[in-house]
Amino acid sequence: MSMIEKLGLAALHRMDPERAHDLSIAALERGVVPLHGAAVTSDRLKVSLAGMALPNPIGLAAGYDKNARVIAPLMRSGFGFLEVGAATPRPQPGNPKPRLFRLTGQQAIINRFGFNNEGAAVISQRLAARPAGVPVGLNLGANKDSEDRAEDFAQVLRMAGHSADFVTVNVSSPNTERLRDLQGADALSALLDRVLAARDGLALRVPVFVKIAPDLTDAEIAQVASVAMNAGLDGIIATNTTLSRDGITGPHAAQGGGLSGRPLFARSTRVLALLHRETNGTMPLIGVGGIFGPDDVWEKVRAGATAVQVYSAMIYQGLSIAPRLAQAVDDRLAHQRITLDELRGSGSADWI
Repeated sequence: MSMIEKLGLAALHRMDPERAHDLSIAALERGVVPLHGAAVTSDRLKVSLAGMALPNPIGLAAGYDKNARVIAPLMRSGFGFLEVGAATPRPQPGNPKPRLFRLTGQQAIINRFGFNNEGAAVISQRLAARPAGVPVGLNLGANKDSEDRAEDFAQVLRMAGHSADFVTVNVSSPNTERLRDLQGADALSALLDRVLAARDGLALRVPVFVKIAPDLTDAEIAQVASVAMNAGLDGIIATNTTLSRDGITGPHAAQGGGLSGRPLFARSTRVLALLHRETNGTMPLIGVGGIFGPDDVWEKVRAGATAVQVYSAMIYQGLSIAPRLAQAVDDRLAHQRITLDELRGSGSADWI
């Protein structure tokens, strides 16, 4: 991490977390943030994810660039792929503030944003105007006051799917009431039928992923895997934030919302390993939750991940985390003379 980045992070961490987030987006828009440039890549790091060619397996999770305002600079930050959003059919302000909290001692974050965004139409236009480069996906959401949330997901896909390289059905955010109910087998199957029908109406086929919660039981995870395979889904993202506060202490520990960061690593990795087992390693999995260093990336791949995504670690380590992780993983692959394909899933049993 450069001195400029250290000083910038120190300044941001003295501010209210949401104000710091907004200022970081504004700084990227104005071009005042030092960027790594092209993604770190090598023959060892290149990955095919649901037909998409990634220069490396390190992605940025949805939630940072909610409105697709800074896609171009993020594409020059070293990530192998990006995800923006979540987008809902209609713009909405999200939940009342304050709604973002740092748990610095535990390198964690609690948020209860509630899908605040400028709406699918605006986000789609920005996606369509992005430069060529690494794949960029869109996280699909539902409006808080919607009477048919399944239709909301399909509607966002119809509105914006042509502008994205992939889309993610986000049924696992804990910050929209009863949204997680859509993870049940019957509800999820019906939802995916509608989303995939909307995808089939697009001129070009885009991969469709589903993002699940870390708080599901083992039986529920098995049901999700079965539904996803039967539907012909392109992959599963494991996981979103957790409602659990096990082992969490400090002044913000009791705040409502989803917890992300280091405390999520073990649980999210176990979910990943369970999905790898239930899908017999045949479905692409994206590992998310608690990734702060190359060892964490390594374990996610060992558990079954084809690629990974980070977010909370970027809050604590800055944008340079992507190239640092990619280079460290590449060095380790070379040293151990192993490929990502050979590593993938090789340690899944250790997590179950």
